[in-house]
Amino acid sequence: MATFPQRFIALLGFACVAACTVSTHEPKNLSHLKKEVGAYVDNGTYANDLKISGEEANAWIKKRATSGDKLAVVFDIDETVLSNLPHIREEDWGYDPDIWGKWVSERRAPAIEPLRDVYRTALSNHVAVFFITGRKDYEKTSTAANLRSQGMGTYSALIVKPSSFPSGTSASVFKAAERAKIETQGYKIIASIGDQQSDLDGGHAEKTFKLPNPFYFIP
Repeated sequence: MATFPQRFIALLGFACVAACTVSTHEPKNLSHLKKEVGAYVDNGTYANDLKISGEEANAWIKKRATSGDKLAVVFDIDETVLSNLPHIREEDWGYDPDIWGKWVSERRAPAIEPLRDVYRTALSNHVAVFFITGRKDYEKTSTAANLRSQGMGTYSALIVKPSSFPSGTSASVFKAAERAKIETQGYKIIASIGDQQSDLDGGHAEKTFKLPNPFYFIP
C-alpha cells in the first residue's frame, strides 16, 4: 500500500465492490466483517494468497529477464513487501495518524516473505528495483531503515510522496507519474506490484500484480 489516507476507511475494500457505491440497505455489521478478516488471516488463506501472487510474479520476472533489456520492477511497500498487520490488529483494524507515524518511526514492520523472494528474484536476474510508496517524504529515512533491516536495502530508488502532493488526489496519479519518470531513464518496467488497484493504475508497466488486502482501501 501507500501510506494510509487521512481518513482511513477500515475494511472498505473487503465490504464494498466500489468505493462510490451508496448502500440502500443496512450494510453488514462491522464486527462481523472484522471477524471475517481476522479469520482470513488466521486460517492461513491470506498467507497462501500472497504466496500464489509471489509465485506468479517470480515466474514472470524470470521469463522476462532473459531479454537483456534495461529492465525494472516497481514495488509498493506497505502490505506489499512490508506488513503492517501487527500494528493494524493492535488498532482493531482502525487508523490513528499519530499512532501510525510512531509505528513507521519504530521501523518494526516485518517483511512479507513471498514478496521479498520476488525482490530477490529481480536483483538476481539483474532487474532494477524501484520502490514507490505513498509514505511521505518525512518518513523516508525510517522506511529505508525498515527495508534494510528486512534484507531489502538494495534498490535503484526509494520514491516517497511529497508532503505537498494535493490531498484527495488518487494515489494512481502520483504512482503512474513516477513510473513514467523511470521510463525516461531508459528502463522498461516489466512488472508493477502492489496491494491497491491505485498502486497499479495509470499504465507504464508491462504487467501488474495485485496482492490481496482486505484491511483498507486507498483510492
